[in-house]
This record gives sequence, C-alpha cells and structure tokens, in this order.
Amino acid sequence: MDKLPQAGNEIDGFHLLEKIHEGSMAAIYRLAKAGFDLPMIMKVPKLGFGSHPVCYVGFEVEQMILEKLSGPHVPAFIAKGDMADQAYVVMEYIDGPSLHDHLNRSGASIDDIARWIAALAAALHDLHRQNVVHLDIKPANVLFRPDGTAVIIDYGLARHAHLPDLIEEAFHKPVGTSAYISPEQVLLIRCDPRSDIFALGVILYQLATGRLPFGNPGTMSGFRKRLYLDPVPPRAIRPDIPPWLQEIILHCLEVRAEDRYASAAQVAFDLTHHDHVVLTERGNRLKSAGLLSVVRRWYAALSVAAKPCPAPSLHLSSAPHILVALDIAHADEKLFQAVRDLVRRAVAADAHCRITCVTVQAPSILAEEDQGHELANSLYTQRLIEMRHWAQPLALKGEKIRFQVLEASAIAEALLDFARANHVDQIIIGARGSSALRRILGSVSAHVAATAPCNVTVVRVPRAQVI
Repeated sequence: MDKLPQAGNEIDGFHLLEKIHEGSMAAIYRLAKAGFDLPMIMKVPKLGFGSHPVCYVGFEVEQMILEKLSGPHVPAFIAKGDMADQAYVVMEYIDGPSLHDHLNRSGASIDDIARWIAALAAALHDLHRQNVVHLDIKPANVLFRPDGTAVIIDYGLARHAHLPDLIEEAFHKPVGTSAYISPEQVLLIRCDPRSDIFALGVILYQLATGRLPFGNPGTMSGFRKRLYLDPVPPRAIRPDIPPWLQEIILHCLEVRAEDRYASAAQVAFDLTHHDHVVLTERGNRLKSAGLLSVVRRWYAALSVAAKPCPAPSLHLSSAPHILVALDIAHADEKLFQAVRDLVRRAVAADAHCRITCVTVQAPSILAEEDQGHELANSLYTQRLIEMRHWAQPLALKGEKIRFQVLEASAIAEALLDFARANHVDQIIIGARGSSALRRILGSVSAHVAATAPCNVTVVRVPRAQVI
C-alpha cells in the first residue's frame, strides 16, 4: 500500500492541514492554499498492492464526473492530481451534518423526515438533469448546507451518460452498498435514474421505521430477492406513519422501474405537498404481496435483459412538471378550452408528465378575524372546485394532476416562486383580451413569460373569436 501523505505536507501548492477522515479506500484532509478563501478538502485514494480494484476505477470515475458537475447540490470541484503520479481530488468542504447523522438521531418527526428527503430528492433531480445517475445514494453520501440544501458526494460508482462507464467495463457483478442497490443494478443495468429513486425510498423507509426494507445482504441470492419480494409495509411496523408517507415510500420501492416515480422532482413535490398525495392501495397496505404475485415477479426476473437507456436528461424530458395557470376569477370559456386543448396535447406527448393547476387569490383583508378566516377558507374551497371542474373534461387519473390555490397580491410573482420551488419545466398560461389598463400596467402572462425559469406557453384566443 502506497504511503498516505501526512498533515503538514504540501501537494501541488495545497498545504495539508489535519486528516479529518480515513476509510478503507481513501483519506480526507483539510487544506489551505494562498488565494483560496473557499473551505477545501483533498481526497487521496489508497492505491498500491492489496488495494481493492474499485478503489482504482472508482477514484478515476469520481475525478471525471465531479469536474463536469456544477450547482449547489454538489461540492465545487477545484483540482485533481494525475493517477500516475499523485492521485487526489480537491473539492469544496461542506461543513454540515450528513443524513447519516440525522439517521442516528432519535425522535425525528415525520415533518423532519419529509423535509430531509425532499431536499435530497431536489438534489437528485438536479444531478439527473446533468446526465448523471449516482448509483450509491445512502445516508453517508448526503450532506446538508446551513440553509438545508442537500449536497450529494462520492461519485466513484456513478455513471455519466456522455463519459465511458469504467465501472461497467471493469466489473461484471452488482457494485454498490447492498442495502440500497436497486433491482436494475442487481441485473447490471446502470443507466436508469429511477435506480436513485429506489435508493431514496430505502432511506425514507429506514428513517420512518428504523429498519432496512431488504436487510443488508452479502450474497447474490440475497440481492435477487428484491426482484420479487416486497418489503413489510411501513405502517405494519409503525402504525402512526401517515398513509401519504407510506404511499410515497412504496411508490419509490416498486420492483419495476416504470412503476416508480418518473422523476425525483415528483418525489420532492409530494413530500412538500403531502396533502395532495393521491392515495392508492399502497398507502393503506398492511401485508406484503401474496405468493402468486411473488411467483410472477420471480418468473419475470428470469427473462429481464439489459437494454439501452436514454440519457437521464432525456428521460426527464418525458416526465415534465407542467404548471397550468388558471384565472378562475375571470372565467373565459373560450380561453379555458384553448388551454385545455394544449394540456391534452402535452399529456399525449409526455406519458409521465405531472400537471399542477394553479390559481392565485388575493389575501383576505379580514384575515385576522374569525369571519375573515371563514371567508378565505370558503373562497379557497370554491377555487379548488372550479379548477377541478375545469379539468374534468381532460379525464386525467388522480396521480397525474394536482390543484393548488396560492394566496398573494402579486399574481405573476406567486406563479414564478411556485415554479422555482417545485422544479416546473413548463408553464401554460392564458392571456386575456387586451385593454388600455393592461397595456399600461403590463399583463401577468407577459411578466411570467419574460422572467420564468422554464419554458412558457402563452395561450391566446384569436381576436375574431373574442366576445
């Protein structure tokens, strides 16, 4: 085994401070360098005689992938060392707790669990948009910034859609942390972003119940059980778990990838809007699948073969989150029908899309009085009913469509804030007929179209048809 550098050494201008961690495959040091204010760490692999082959290949993979990533959900890449000389990678130091720390903390509430995993799901969605599937999501690989933003670390087993998959080339058996490996990984399929959603479901189950849904197997036969066996439903272990949380957990843990959430963004949305989660049989299940279902899955697993996967970003493009902004207070049936027609075409084009219908109402001026609360609640309910009535001709299944009433004075800003917070990919908004006042003050649709963080489609009724 090559000797690790010592605290006080200097490597390529980086001064090694204290060693803060040493594992079986690498050591991590705090760093200092003139001209760098960002807190930094250096990760140095344990290379040499007797090293595990994953150490060599995984470190090279991490160097390649980390350099390609950006954003708040990954540690900033700073520098790397040549594998033939002194291998290392320098990255931003995230001085925050890990999800593993939270896992070991007793008494976490359901709200805490939902908040932590919603942050992780948002980070995963950002990673998938950058064409990376992590394939080793576990509590120790998730850190939190002071503002609660989740940061995903350790990319040694990851796959980038546009880089060589060195792990696949070097190993012909499942590679990863056994408790969190997805059924696809057991079958050596390493390109599906829904594998990370499965691991997310394992973590949710673990946080909610204190148990691992599939144990921690060490044999191939143990791995293969997750191809046909269900975990014990969480509510059978802990009856106080709400049905909406069990629905989300078991949806993430479906054996077939196509039966899981289509994107991590959908998981994040349901965890932050759990009152909108559509309950199926999963939510109230108290027993695992029967023998007949298990036998069918076992038989189906015998014939599953690897097939090409689209890049994660292309997969996400078939599962967009579409915000439909409805001006329910000023009903215009011709405009409503035009918006419905566009939504119908969007649903037909993208099989896994999620629709959220949103309307904005002004805050009640009597909000501090009991009568004001009653009036606001009544109006809120009325708006929900009106939106559901608008959507009825679309005949969408419950899990496809959600309804949200926002309360704000600035309509455009409320829509934009919702779009940013909930990973919206497209906004569909109707534009009402022009007027002198609207020309002077500007329209909501124009403001949204000019400043939205995503694609915007403004729907107009041809002027000749306006009554």
